[in-house]
Amino acid sequence: MSDTVTLTKEEKAVIDALEKLNVIQLNNVVKFMEKQYGISAAAPVAAAAPAAAAPVAEEKSSYDVELTDAGPQKIAIIKAVHEITQLGLGEAKELTVKTPSIIKKSVPKADAEAMKKKIEAAGGKATLK
Repeated sequence: MSDTVTLTKEEKAVIDALEKLNVIQLNNVVKFMEKQYGISAAAPVAAAAPAAAAPVAEEKSSYDVELTDAGPQKIAIIKAVHEITQLGLGEAKELTVKTPSIIKKSVPKADAEAMKKKIEAAGGKATLK
């Protein structure tokens, strides 16, 4: 059984357009589609297996860094988000204002913890998901 998917020309054009969007623009597209079509971009939750058959939980290999509170020093947090995400200052400000917000996705644990420390050093709060 093959996992390859064949895309039409139109589907490829949509994928190409989505790949060119920044994090904030992509987030807006997802929110629009969720609201417009009543769908969710969240991963489906699988039914829980019986405890006896449950596999041992593995430690995650990558984390999302979420800014949960920008704190009183907004400028310092904007600069920290700018450094972490490599986004422009305006986009970093937008992520900072709209907390909670995921500022970096699928980051190795050590890097995610360093990003969290940078945000906390600037006076904000972050969590790893």
